[in-house]
Amino acid sequence: MTSSPTAGSTRTGASSRSAAGNLARALAVLLPLLAIAVLLGLLAGAHELSLSRALSGLDPDATVLHKLRLPRVALAALVGAALSVAGVALQALLRNPLADPFVFGLSGGAAIGIALSALLPGAVIATAGALTGVGLLPQQLFACAGACGAAIFIFAIGRSGGQLVPERALLVGVVFNSFASAFVIGLQAVVLPEKTQAILLWLSGTLGYETWSALTAAAVFVLVPTVALITLSGRLNLLQLGDEAAMSLGVDVARVRAFSFLCASAIVGAAVALTGLVGFVGLVVPHAVRLLVGGDHRVLLPTSAIGGAIFLVLCDAAARLMFRPFGIEPPVGAVTALLGAPMFVLLLKRRGRV
Repeated sequence: MTSSPTAGSTRTGASSRSAAGNLARALAVLLPLLAIAVLLGLLAGAHELSLSRALSGLDPDATVLHKLRLPRVALAALVGAALSVAGVALQALLRNPLADPFVFGLSGGAAIGIALSALLPGAVIATAGALTGVGLLPQQLFACAGACGAAIFIFAIGRSGGQLVPERALLVGVVFNSFASAFVIGLQAVVLPEKTQAILLWLSGTLGYETWSALTAAAVFVLVPTVALITLSGRLNLLQLGDEAAMSLGVDVARVRAFSFLCASAIVGAAVALTGLVGFVGLVVPHAVRLLVGGDHRVLLPTSAIGGAIFLVLCDAAARLMFRPFGIEPPVGAVTALLGAPMFVLLLKRRGRV
């Protein structure tokens, strides 16, 4: 007995209302947490900051707030949101809970790009910087190009019979990451020591103090594909049923997967171009948010973006506070690994996977 169109419309409407209510409840929890994380990020640092003096325009607090703390917190929130959204998308596309930008090879492609930029003469770098006009440094554009190049390579090799095979693509990504690591290590032997140090710092994942023009450009590169993924969230839900089931429900699986993969790659490229290789954000945050909102991508994608922003802002604040008595600051990538690895194990245990 087939259901009537009216019954189907009723179920769709009820599902949409349920998703909207779930999203509203999640935002009621996450937005206050984001505000608290931002406040902690603004206050954390070597210099004791008075917000009242800074907001009144009194130096040095005003300079520290507007020139240093605000851009850094904005960068952490942007990159955290980007990596988390990319992680959700890759896990949906590959139907694998362990897929994330770091494992999948996109970060490895960015690493190759930034390493190759170290071989270029200073004059070429300066000329490229003058031609970009979008606020990003040439090295950052090389990283973005490397991530997109890796995405194209993995997508091409991971196809079979004209369609992307999730297991094959994930395996290609893991192998490509190993190649990228070997390539970067080998390249360090032929570049100047100061450039080697810069490459190592970038590979460890470091939040710097970007200009607002660079942050604006990166935000556009992240926001546009993120909105595109959210519009495809209903189809991503159907992909979890399997390719044949999704096709029977009217989903163009090949086109949705290719477009979503392209969007995730662009997001990763924009994120790692600014901070380097920050691991575990795209792996831990989506799993944690699923415990709060479930697996509906209409809710999971926007809430994971907020969760990723919270996680990386807090990790950056921890990086600035943990070793403050010693006058040093570890890369934020080290903090995300230290916190992310045990958090991921706990999440897996809670979900009954180990």
